[in-house]
Amino acid sequence: MTHNKTLKIIYVGDPMCSWCWGIAPALSKLQDLAQNLDIDFEIRVGGLRTGGGEPWNQQMKDFLKHHWEQVHEASGQVFNYDLLARDAFNYDTEPACRLVVASRKWLGINNLAWFTALQRRFYVDSKDLADLANIKPLCDDFDLNYQAFREHFNSEKVKQQTLSDFQTTRSWGVQGYPYVLLHDEGRLIGLAQGSSPFEKLQARLQEYLSQKTSV
Repeated sequence: MTHNKTLKIIYVGDPMCSWCWGIAPALSKLQDLAQNLDIDFEIRVGGLRTGGGEPWNQQMKDFLKHHWEQVHEASGQVFNYDLLARDAFNYDTEPACRLVVASRKWLGINNLAWFTALQRRFYVDSKDLADLANIKPLCDDFDLNYQAFREHFNSEKVKQQTLSDFQTTRSWGVQGYPYVLLHDEGRLIGLAQGSSPFEKLQARLQEYLSQKTSV
């Protein structure tokens, strides 16, 4: 069954948001479903902890470990805790979000595989996404020229585009992540706020489509 192109699913997330890592498998299935239904899929970044600067102390490490354990228990997603053994780390998620925005030049605005690869690089490989040297293997995997990507990432244009994403998603009322929206002719309908299994996302989408076609 094909639906018109006025419909679009918008995923708002942050690669360094643990619950966004938890929902990653469900989102992959949702994107496949959207493709089968001829519904556009778009990724926007919200900016969980832009600027960072919080003390990297035991309290912060315990806070993160607790949340990561919760996400693992709820979703089964793998976490590596080596990052928490570091003496210093700035939990600034702006660079990670900018990596998503920078990739659009080559991969488009709907490349969930790139978003997920960044998440895996952080949560499974314990690599700092603000260090562009850690992104080179991903550029190789996605056939991106690393130097061109690096220059684009560091450009003022991409920094402003990232800020625009933050401002746009907040103007939609999105304050927590992950958040999944359905855009239909100017209207925004929430499909999920926070982590959600694919079955629930599918049911909410199908319910909306059924209501739409019955009107």
